Amino acid sequence: GKCEQGALVRGIVPVGSLIKLNGEPVKVTAKGQFAIGFDRDAKAEQMIEIVYPTGLIELKPLNVAAREYKIDRVTGISTKIMKPDPVAQKRAAEDAKQARAARSTFIENDAFMQDFIWPVTGRISGVYGSQRVYNDVPGNPHFGVDVARPTGTVVVAPADGVITLAVADMFYSGGTLIIDHGYGVSSTFLHLSKLYPKVGDKVSQGQKVAEVGATGRVTGPHLD
Repeated sequence: GKCEQGALVRGIVPVGSLIKLNGEPVKVTAKGQFAIGFDRDAKAEQMIEIVYPTGLIELKPLNVAAREYKIDRVTGISTKIMKPDPVAQKRAAEDAKQARAARSTFIENDAFMQDFIWPVTGRISGVYGSQRVYNDVPGNPHFGVDVARPTGTVVVAPADGVITLAVADMFYSGGTLIIDHGYGVSSTFLHLSKLYPKVGDKVSQGQKVAEVGATGRVTGPHLD
């Protein structure tokens, strides 16, 4: 993978090696495989420390490239949209808690090393890292990729994994599915009209897992 903001980078070290990224331990599989991620606004200077089975310590500096993100400014948004009512806010907070719990699970599965495939293909209607500023108030950046397709279009698993979240109707994201590919790497699918598997099910790359929809807070059918 590329060492750039928002990137997932995978690698292999000799079996038995230990890895740290900026002083924080990185989990390594029994085969010496690992994955690290850089957030949207990651700093340019990063450091990987490798402790080999022999005891040798190697420091490898990484230069994380900056990315330019699309920023849209939207004015005249109503207060109702800018700030949902307390009941909706409480529901959204509970949804977010569920999603965080699903992503915090740790599964010893090396499926994250597979070559991922697109869960659905089509016109890209939204890109990673973009952000909207509503009435001069910055909204949350977009952390996914939107693919515009009609409701009912089949969505497939991009890699092997285990279902850690399957909810038919969340406030913001509507039908939501999370597949854990192991060692902290997961895929999240939003605004689905139909979900096939349930929590705990194992899925294989290319397996049908859901259908595109327009559920949650959206303006049209697409897969996020």
